[in-house]
Amino acid sequence: MIDTHAHLYLPQFDHDRNDIISRSREAGIKAILLPNIDMASSKALWAMCRDFPGYCYPMAGLHPTNVGHDYKLQLSEIKKMLSTKTIIAIGETGIDLYWDTSTYEIQVEAFSIQIEWALENRLPIVIHARQSLPQIFDVLDRYKDSGLRGVFHCFSGEPKDVEKIVEMDMYMYFGIGGVVTFKNGNLDKTIELIPKERILVETDSPYLAPVPYRGQRNESAYLPLIIDKIAKLKKLDAGVMAEIVTKNAQQLFNIPTNNE
Repeated sequence: MIDTHAHLYLPQFDHDRNDIISRSREAGIKAILLPNIDMASSKALWAMCRDFPGYCYPMAGLHPTNVGHDYKLQLSEIKKMLSTKTIIAIGETGIDLYWDTSTYEIQVEAFSIQIEWALENRLPIVIHARQSLPQIFDVLDRYKDSGLRGVFHCFSGEPKDVEKIVEMDMYMYFGIGGVVTFKNGNLDKTIELIPKERILVETDSPYLAPVPYRGQRNESAYLPLIIDKIAKLKKLDAGVMAEIVTKNAQQLFNIPTNNE
């Protein structure tokens, strides 16, 4: 199992990070992928990757809610990592219209720039889309036939959105997290429509802990709870589902298959 999206470098884990990793290993998690937020977060992210080499893997990106007046400077500094570090993906990036719609235009510009990074470096892109799927689709439509690939992180769209993404001329995956276990998560019908070969699993730690830990700090060791729920919805054995989503993650992010 691979946790494809976790922010374990954040201060919420400063007092017990080693314990978090130990519990993750005991739960059968073979790798944890760490999305960047902005330049301020990159130092802690890289420190964690150094502390847990071959287990924690870094991404480089500017989160849409961190796109502000200095976004060009932020992007310039983050881009330097692409030539000096080994990055597995660009992200997380995208558009977020839940918190602030006033930055929409520069969010689109920042998102587009990071898509270009992904294409230039032949890396997958990790897309944050909160109350913004139509706008995300508008941007992605500009990149048809480009070879762009990636994942819609924390996917919470409707069945019609699944159909739109699957029909795109690009290979996009669906990142499914703790929300799938919520009674009001409204993902049951959506999961049924997502091809199993397009599903990735993630915790988004420390956020969105699955039931029965909802409302508490999330961690990578809870990933099996998410897989179990998806397996039930897809009418598959949980072990089989775990193998499928692990293979999917290895294919998209080029994570070694022999990571023990």
